[in-house]
Amino acid sequence: MNRRSNPAVRTWRGIPLLAVLALALPLAAQGPSEYQVKAAFLFNFAKFVDWPADAPGESFCIGILGSDPFGPLIDQTLAGKTLGGRAVVVRRFSRPEDAFACQIVFLASPATSLKPALKRFENRAVLTVGDAPAFCQSGGIVGFEVVDQRIRFAVNLEAADRAQLKLSSKLLSLATRVWGKPR
Repeated sequence: MNRRSNPAVRTWRGIPLLAVLALALPLAAQGPSEYQVKAAFLFNFAKFVDWPADAPGESFCIGILGSDPFGPLIDQTLAGKTLGGRAVVVRRFSRPEDAFACQIVFLASPATSLKPALKRFENRAVLTVGDAPAFCQSGGIVGFEVVDQRIRFAVNLEAADRAQLKLSSKLLSLATRVWGKPR
């Protein structure tokens, strides 16, 4: 039997694409750190999002807005990665408008400035991600949360629609909560 006709091989081949998302690794001292897991999630989210055809950039930019909780972990985790034939680059920003050319922006801003920062990204083709409490309710698209010592995420479809981003049903099926309905 050849590899293509073997159902077990076909099933296994689909797993790497979802591995980080589906496993939602538990937080443990011997395992990857919380922000290593979140960095891997950021990379994998990109595989399940369709951006408008006119999205900017020669590289695929993952931006961090505000105080960087990742440190060098995100650079190490994403070193040498590509998406859609474009090199993945990580950039850090202190002002929202400087991050508008990124495809994904992790908002590490304090909760007091979260809503104004998210408002600046409305109607822009940027996947906003954060881990502040009530991130999705504040207008963010993907909000990390820790459930039973595992990194999980919620999704705000209305915010994704405003950003003209189409999220895969596979991504939505892994979310703990989904707000809004797809168009």
